[in-house]
Amino acid sequence: MNARELATEAEGDRVTTDKLMADLRVLAADMEQLLKATASQTGQRVDEMRAKAAESLKAAKAHVAELQDVALAKTRAAGRATDDYVRANPWQAMAICTVAGLVLGILLAHGGDSDP
Repeated sequence: MNARELATEAEGDRVTTDKLMADLRVLAADMEQLLKATASQTGQRVDEMRAKAAESLKAAKAHVAELQDVALAKTRAAGRATDDYVRANPWQAMAICTVAGLVLGILLAHGGDSDP
């Protein structure tokens, strides 16, 4: 697998996560509309289902908010750790970036030669 395929695969994961979050937001909005639309319906069974749907919606929203907070905290922690490492070891960080750039350049150059 070349670098282009790895980059595309990583972007695909990110798009999938973003799409999942968007789908969850749409689902929540649709459930809210459904709950509002069925507000005039009567009956014990309808009331029970409406209450259950409202509770599920509330739990899903709380879970999504918690996941976003966790992801943000992890991203900030990774950024701080990277910043601390680079500040403590500037020459090693430069060497790592140079080697990574060289390897990536070689992989991209070889990937371009194989195209007819």
